[in-house]
Amino acid sequence: MKRRASALFAVLVLLQVLFLGGMGASYYAVDAVGKEIRLKTAPVDPRDLFYGDYVQLSYEISSLPWSVWKGGERPEEGQTVYAVLRRNEAYDSAVAVYPVKPQAKDGEAILQARVRGWGESEHLNLLYGFERYYVEENTGKEWEERSGQAIVTVKVAPWGQSKITGLVFEQ
Repeated sequence: MKRRASALFAVLVLLQVLFLGGMGASYYAVDAVGKEIRLKTAPVDPRDLFYGDYVQLSYEISSLPWSVWKGGERPEEGQTVYAVLRRNEAYDSAVAVYPVKPQAKDGEAILQARVRGWGESEHLNLLYGFERYYVEENTGKEWEERSGQAIVTVKVAPWGQSKITGLVFEQ
């Protein structure tokens, strides 16, 4: 009985270690196999007591005309949707939004998003999950005072995970 309890404990510990290791590995795997996209944005600087300074990013692809919606009825708030992005000059733009994940064609990337309340809006408002970019402590004001548009580089893995890899201001 004692041996069986020890074996069960060892298996549980091993599963936890594998789970945590898998989470970390998936984060770094995005860099290795992810497709790079570039998004146009305008930064705003709020502050988080627990995490410090960050830049709130408002992407051009976060508010889209309803003409890009490829579903039947309008989606519900909080519904998961998929934006198809295609490179347009120096950055990527949304060309379509689907209620189910489509196949990406050459030169396209698929981003998972959630519908943010649209009400009677003429635009489809989306949240992608990387609207915050944490910056070095006490540099938030400096980021806020920069004027103009910024280009954010994001890596998107084939399984849908994405992360910001850089932010630069256009000259």
